[in-house]
Amino acid sequence: MATLVVGFRLGNDATGRQVTALVTESGVLHRAQGIYGKLPRVSRPEPSIALTSPNPDFKGENPLARPIAKLREHHVHYTKKGYRRPLIPPAVVRLDVEELPPLPVTPHRELLHAFTGAAPNTPQSLDTAIQAFRTSLGLPTRPANVAWKPREQPVPPRVEAMLRTLAHGSSISSPPRLPVGWTVTGDGVRLHVGRTGENLDRAAVTELQAALSAWLRFTARAEDAPS
Repeated sequence: MATLVVGFRLGNDATGRQVTALVTESGVLHRAQGIYGKLPRVSRPEPSIALTSPNPDFKGENPLARPIAKLREHHVHYTKKGYRRPLIPPAVVRLDVEELPPLPVTPHRELLHAFTGAAPNTPQSLDTAIQAFRTSLGLPTRPANVAWKPREQPVPPRVEAMLRTLAHGSSISSPPRLPVGWTVTGDGVRLHVGRTGENLDRAAVTELQAALSAWLRFTARAEDAPS
């Protein structure tokens, strides 16, 4: 019986070591690591907690969710440790090897060996490989090429009122009794001292806003500090 897997092999040229990691369609993570050119040490398989835990909270969880998340974590972890050579780029492979049922508890060298022998050498990202893996299993996937947009935050009522003022073509100004003040219109921001003033460009306004936000947060902390 064939087994569908997704995985990769990374190498560290500085240390001459390599690591292989893959997830099977049943929800088991398999790993192996060792020195270039030598038989790697195979780790104990890691079945999904959704398959092994008696806790009923895990029974409705997709068995592939955590193993795939761990596969991502291992890729990031080893890349940061210098394993930057893609000896086997992330790939989806259907292997003519049956995973030991029902839940493997001993290292499965044959499965890892089959993966390294059958995996293509086509460059692609781990996300792309995982998408293909999930698609092959008929699981929902993230839409491709969708740009992430931050969620819009609610506008405070005071700001909303000022937005309406600007939209109507009116200006917002500091109290006239102040010798140093400001005026905001739809066209720009102007600071003035007495009868002398200067317009600020957008970059200067952004910097001023950041400085004022920092000051408000700083002084709020000082007010909240115990006396």
